[in-house]
Amino acid sequence: MDKEFDFSGWATRNNIRCSDGRTIMKDAFKDCDGKTVPLVWGHKHGEPGSVLGHAVLENREDGVYVYGAFNPTESGQTAKMLVKHGDISALSIYANQLKEQGRNVIHGMIREVSLVLAGANPGAFIDSVIVHSDGTTEEDREQGIFYTGESIELEHADESEEEKPDEGKKETGAGETAGEIFDTLTDKQKVVVYAMLEKAIEQSEEDDNSQQDKNEEETEMKHNVFDKETDKNENVICHADQQKILASAKSSGVGSWKAALEMYASENSGDMAHADLGFNNISTLFPEYKDVRPGAPELLTTDQGWIAKVLAKVHKSPISRIRTRETDMRSITNLRAKGYQKGKQKAFRGNLSLLSRTTDPQTVYVKSKLDRDDIIDITDFDVVQYMYNIDRMNLNEELAMGIMVGDGRADGADGKIDPTKIRPIWLDDELYTIHTDVDITGMKASLQGTGTAASFGENYIYAEAVIQTLLYAREKYKGSGLPDFFCTPHLVNVMLLARDMNGRRIYDNVNELKAALNVNEIITAEQFEGLTRTTTDSKKKKLLGIMCNLADYSLGATKGGEISHFTDFDINFNQQVSLLETRVSGANTRVLSAIALEEDVTPAPTPGDDESENPSG
Repeated sequence: MDKEFDFSGWATRNNIRCSDGRTIMKDAFKDCDGKTVPLVWGHKHGEPGSVLGHAVLENREDGVYVYGAFNPTESGQTAKMLVKHGDISALSIYANQLKEQGRNVIHGMIREVSLVLAGANPGAFIDSVIVHSDGTTEEDREQGIFYTGESIELEHADESEEEKPDEGKKETGAGETAGEIFDTLTDKQKVVVYAMLEKAIEQSEEDDNSQQDKNEEETEMKHNVFDKETDKNENVICHADQQKILASAKSSGVGSWKAALEMYASENSGDMAHADLGFNNISTLFPEYKDVRPGAPELLTTDQGWIAKVLAKVHKSPISRIRTRETDMRSITNLRAKGYQKGKQKAFRGNLSLLSRTTDPQTVYVKSKLDRDDIIDITDFDVVQYMYNIDRMNLNEELAMGIMVGDGRADGADGKIDPTKIRPIWLDDELYTIHTDVDITGMKASLQGTGTAASFGENYIYAEAVIQTLLYAREKYKGSGLPDFFCTPHLVNVMLLARDMNGRRIYDNVNELKAALNVNEIITAEQFEGLTRTTTDSKKKKLLGIMCNLADYSLGATKGGEISHFTDFDINFNQQVSLLETRVSGANTRVLSAIALEEDVTPAPTPGDDESENPSG
C-alpha cells in the first residue's frame, strides 16, 4: 500500500447474497476502478463537516478494494485516531445507477466510501430506493448503501513515528474489533440490530420520496441509518447510545458486546422495551421458518426392516383356504415290523394317526381420508401419495406381526386379526412350534461348578443359556433348510457383550454369533420387545426369539384377494377416501418347524396364595 494512504480495506465483496435476496456480481463496479471518491462518516455526504478525506477505488477479482487517506482537519485526524486504535474497523459504500438481472446487481457507480460502526449484515446489506429524477419510467435508477462488515487494514506514512501493527492483527482497547464484537451477539440480538437499521432506512425512504429534487440529474439518499437528526423513531438505539454500549463492552467489568447490550437494555427499560430492545411484537421481524429437509415430513417409525424380510420369505400360495395333513408315525412301537415265529399268527401293526388342520382367510384393511381442501393447499409434496405410503407400511406391519407373534389385541377386541385365520408362529400349537424356556438360574449353577461364574459376567451366562437352549431344542426341529433367528435387538446386544475373564468379547460380531446359533441369519425386530403370553397353567412367558424357516409358512390369497387399493370421493363431506385391503390366510404348514425361545417371568407367589395356607383358594 502506498505511503500516502492511511488505511486500506474491502469496500464490497462479490457474490454476497444480501438480506433482500440480491447478489453483488463480479465487476459490478468495474467502471469505478481508479476513481477517487470522498471518504465520509456514516454516509453523511450532505454535510461538509462529515467529509474525512478521500478514497481510491480498485476493482479486484473478489470485489472493490479501497485505499483511504484522512484530511489534516480536526474530524479527519479524529477519525484517523479511531481507525488506528481499532475503534472503527468497518467500511461501506454508497452507490447509485444500479442495474440488475433478476436479483443480481451487475452495474453501479460508487459515489462515496464511509466509515461505519459496524456492517448491517455479516456479509452485505443493500437497501435500495427506486427514484426517477424526471418522473419518467424509461430506466430504473436505484441507489443503496452496501455494508460489508469487513475490517480495514492500517498503514502509516512514517514507520519511524508510529509503530505498524503486526500483519493480520487489529488493535482495540480491549483486543477486539467492532466486527468481532458484533459476532458475539446471539442470532436474536443480530436480528434486532438488522431490524433497527431496516426501520431507519424505511424512514429515510419516506423522507426522500417527499423531498425529491427534480433539478438533479441523479437521485441521492438524503438520510442514512446513523443520521441521528433525521431519525424519527424514538424507540431505536441512537448513535450516542451505541458509543456507550461499545465503551461498556470494552471495559474490564463487562467484557463483551452481548453483555453490554443486555446491561443497557436493563438500565434503560423506561426508554425502550426491555424484552424486545425497542420494538413491540418484535417476533414479526424475524425471518420465516424454513424446513431443514424440504418436502414431505420424515416418518418416525419402529423398526421396519424385518417386516420386508418376513413378507419376502413366506411361501405365497394362490389358495386362500389352506389345509395341512400329516400322518403321525412317532409312535414307532405300534408300527414296528415284527419277526415271524413258526406256528404263530402274524399280528397287525398299530393304527396310524392322521393329523389335519384347515385355515380360512380373513380381510385385513386400512381405511383413511383426506379433506380435499388440504390436498389442494399442501403444495410442497404429494400428500395423497404420502398417506398411501403410510397406509401400506401399516398394512405390511400388521401382516408381519400377525404371522410372527399376533396383533396383540385382546380376544374380542374391535379390529382383531383372528389367530385361527392368520396363525402366529409364536402362539401356534406345540405340534407346529416348539416352546422352550431359557434357564438362566440353571446355567449359572452349572457354570459355578467349574469356577467360570467367578470370572465371567452376567452377559456371558445369559448368552450361554440362550445358545445352549436353542441348540438343544434344534434336536426336535423338523423344519426345512437352515432357519433364521428373529429376536429383539437387546438379546443380540447382550450376547455380543459377553466377555471372558480377560475382558475380551466372546463374539466379535454378529456373524460369529450366527455361527454359534447355527442359523442362516439373525433378524432383529424391535416390536418383539416386552411381549408376553400366559400359558394354560397360568405361567407368564416372555418372548426372546423365534427360530424358523418362513418357507414352511404359507400366506394364501386367491385372485382378487391380493393387496388392492380403492379410492372414492365423498361429495357430501368433500373428502378423498382411501381403502387398502387384502384377504389372506396364513399358517405354518410343517410340523415342528419353529422354535419359540422364552423366559419364565411368572411373579413369585405372595404369602396367602399358597394352597396349604388357604385351602379354599
